[in-house]
Amino acid sequence: MADEPADEIQDGETEEGEAAPKKKMGIMKLGLFIGLPVIILLLGATAAFMMFSGGSDSDAEHQVAELDDHGNPIEPAGGGHSAVDEDVFFYEIPQMQVTIQDGSGGFAHLQISFNLEINDEHLSEQLDHELPRIIDQFQGFLREMRPEDLAGSAGGYRLRLELLRRVNLVMGEGTVRAVLIDQFVVA
Repeated sequence: MADEPADEIQDGETEEGEAAPKKKMGIMKLGLFIGLPVIILLLGATAAFMMFSGGSDSDAEHQVAELDDHGNPIEPAGGGHSAVDEDVFFYEIPQMQVTIQDGSGGFAHLQISFNLEINDEHLSEQLDHELPRIIDQFQGFLREMRPEDLAGSAGGYRLRLELLRRVNLVMGEGTVRAVLIDQFVVA
């Protein structure tokens, strides 16, 4: 056994029977085990810094922007004054009842009443005159709705935006500022 050939040396031993020194950790492994955690910590610190130091107490940064039909922010009228400073009038649309499909081949009934927010009190006379066209626009849209389209706050938000778009198609762009839903029942 002492006369073992040199080619039968076991792994990890040298010819003299001593253990071979372990190989040094490669630069790639060193980069992974040290560099990656450092990068993750730096990204986390940067995100925390941006979250907590990015806010100031100015009112301009804390205002929620109103969006138009296309999702673009609407600038406040009058050089940055809020809508509270302006005169606001409301026009009541008569309560509407519409039969809609319920998705399973049956029907459901939608009962809705709402107001239109306008800037000019004299616009209500024009709305009275155009009311049949406005209701026709609303009826055509509402008949295509399904209960799942109207579910949740997102459904209500989309409904208000679409009704606003349709009333402004009849009245002229920007004539009506908002649609405010008073009652909304799907049965």
